[in-house]
Amino acid sequence: MKPTIEPPKASDDQVIKLGEYLRDPEKPLKGRFRALFTLRNIKNELSIKQIGECFSDTSALLKHELAYCLGQMQSSEAIPILSNVLGNKAEHPMVRHEAAEALGAIGTEECLTILKDYVKDDEEVVRETVELALGRIKEVKDNNISDPTSPYLSVDPAFPMACKDVKKLEETLLDENLPLYQRYQAMFSLRDLNTSESIQALCKGFQGKSALFRHEIAFVLGQIQHPDSIAALTKNLGDLDENEMVRHECAEALGAIGNPECEKILKVYLEDQQRVVRESCVVALDICDYEMAGNFQYADGLQTIATESS
Repeated sequence: MKPTIEPPKASDDQVIKLGEYLRDPEKPLKGRFRALFTLRNIKNELSIKQIGECFSDTSALLKHELAYCLGQMQSSEAIPILSNVLGNKAEHPMVRHEAAEALGAIGTEECLTILKDYVKDDEEVVRETVELALGRIKEVKDNNISDPTSPYLSVDPAFPMACKDVKKLEETLLDENLPLYQRYQAMFSLRDLNTSESIQALCKGFQGKSALFRHEIAFVLGQIQHPDSIAALTKNLGDLDENEMVRHECAEALGAIGNPECEKILKVYLEDQQRVVRESCVVALDICDYEMAGNFQYADGLQTIATESS
């Protein structure tokens, strides 16, 4: 998905309407995602409130995306919301993972204190995410990083290494004995290189033992949007034994690549046995349509609510 360049201008009334649309389970999922991404880009206290009020929804996919967006907004106003989500042991692990990652993206002392309570969480994906989040906060402090955004305008769970040697980065990426944060650093370095060789190295990351790690591999391949990764993403999407969190991210990455081949693949899994995968394909096909149409900015939720209310 292409990053948004300019935040949309919206009145408080429009923001509230976007929130109402987001929380309405009768609305099409793709429309609700458009509303969510628009609220994320508006990035004020009212939009955070609208997003936070949607965590009672039944869709783990949507709630995980709510947490992701709150992290990308990097506002301390979201901390109590994310803390409650992370602390809810009845919540889907992928939602709790995303809340932990979001707290790491915000990165205040309060976030640090909250995250330390979950270093021994029962869920592996939560423990691993907390490890990454704590590593990210430490690196920001140690290196006095003031602008944490990537070339893709995303706030990532790790910062890339200075190394540009693909072979060395691949070795680090695949070394299960290294700290997860270090391997993530190699991952984002390979992403930023964005060459055929670096993409091939990233695709090998699907061999990793950690579902969290494999899901992030799919995420960065979606950011790169290169056809060279279609085969690997398709293979993992089609693996019914794969963690649903990984399969979901593979679907969305294919949507971001956004060509007729990806569209055809995604349609195969619209009736998948896993709800997270089915819903991911719905959203991915919407993103795919946007990419193939050559539109400048995805997720114009303001247009969506204006069209439906007219």
